[in-house]
Amino acid sequence: MIKTGAPSRLPGNEPAQACPATLAGFGHIQRSWDRHNERWAARILPGEYFVTRSDEIITTVLGSCISACVRDPGLRVGGMNHFMLPEDTTQGSSNWLDPRAGLATRYGSFAMESLLNDLMKLGARRDRLEVKLAGGGRILASMTDVGERNIQFVRNWLSIEGLKIAGEDVGDSYPRRIQYFPASGRVLMFRLRSPDHSAVVTREKEYLSNLQSTPAGNDVELF
Repeated sequence: MIKTGAPSRLPGNEPAQACPATLAGFGHIQRSWDRHNERWAARILPGEYFVTRSDEIITTVLGSCISACVRDPGLRVGGMNHFMLPEDTTQGSSNWLDPRAGLATRYGSFAMESLLNDLMKLGARRDRLEVKLAGGGRILASMTDVGERNIQFVRNWLSIEGLKIAGEDVGDSYPRRIQYFPASGRVLMFRLRSPDHSAVVTREKEYLSNLQSTPAGNDVELF
């Protein structure tokens, strides 16, 4: 179940406990002390993901993008990603989900595979994984609904991989701020209004533009 509530702040006060050790490969992720929840919070941006074995929060802001929150309840390890598929610019029947088409599947698959593989390195088992989804709002003015395509992609990917969705808050027409607690599996969702809405739109347009300009080479390794 994904719950809603009042957003917490990340003030610059002294933390009540030391910051948990950062796992290898995640040193670039910004982390701050969340006084409201009395935990450290890792903030991820589009194209990033974060995995932890500690009782901390992973947070992000989503518009059209999707975040998959995944954990192994038995080990209390988990993580969250933040990704967007490039728009399909083909004519006629869409091939955006066809693995042979390249970009769309490559970016979404890379985001999901990277998250799951890092959890497996910590000992997580596929048969125990709990998955929750958030995001995919229709906030970008374009001919195609990028958010809906992101939702379709991640649901299809999870189905192919045999992973069930334990909870989700996706779609509609508003951006969201997400707080994920991997140790417990709790997800808090806060709807954002203007002027936050316009800031999210601007950032996602820039990110989408970068994805569309990336050559469809063999630069992404799928596991």
